[in-house]
Amino acid sequence: MKKNLAVFLLAALAAGCSGTGGRFDPNEVAKRDSGTAANPMVQQGYVPEMDPSRKVSEQDCSRPVDTSGGNLMCREVTAAERRARIEEEERQARARKEAEERAARERLERERAALAAREAAALQARLAEEARLAAERRRLEEEAARKAREERELQERAAAAALARQRAEQEAREAAERECLRLEQEQNDGRAMLENFVAAYGKVDEFKQISGQISAFLGKPRKAKRCPPA
Repeated sequence: MKKNLAVFLLAALAAGCSGTGGRFDPNEVAKRDSGTAANPMVQQGYVPEMDPSRKVSEQDCSRPVDTSGGNLMCREVTAAERRARIEEEERQARARKEAEERAARERLERERAALAAREAAALQARLAEEARLAAERRRLEEEAARKAREERELQERAAAAALARQRAEQEAREAAERECLRLEQEQNDGRAMLENFVAAYGKVDEFKQISGQISAFLGKPRKAKRCPPA
């Protein structure tokens, strides 16, 4: 009974290798089970060799079977191989965990670097804006100072021009007054000379006629002309 069961399993494996394209087909095994007892080669323990060009998927009989592709080969795994596989899986798990942690650290470092870069850029932008505003304030202050200076200079020039006009007008008035006084003085001096001439030479026959004319001139009322005050 045990021998027939072993022959059945081998036959099923051979059927999987040659007929199902790498997948275990229970129906195909059931069909062939009916002809196993009549096959003298199976009764003698003969199993055909697998096609070397077919993919073989070696599986651990104590673990779930993966039927995703290839001819199945189920074998017993030793305790050492199982420990080695477990250690390898643990190593791979540790490696994946370390890789994930390293990726997380690197991502965190990138995020921190990006944050630091954004903060530095924001700081630079703020400093640049403050510098621009300070420069604008200085420009406005300088412009206001320039306008105030120009306005002050304009007022000073206007005041100087007004003072110069006042001085010129004052000097002109003083000059006119001096000229008026000079002419008035000349007239007075002339009249005094005429009066002296009449008084000194009016009785001389040669000058009686002219003395009479002078006296007549001196007797006329004078048109008083007051000199304007300076």
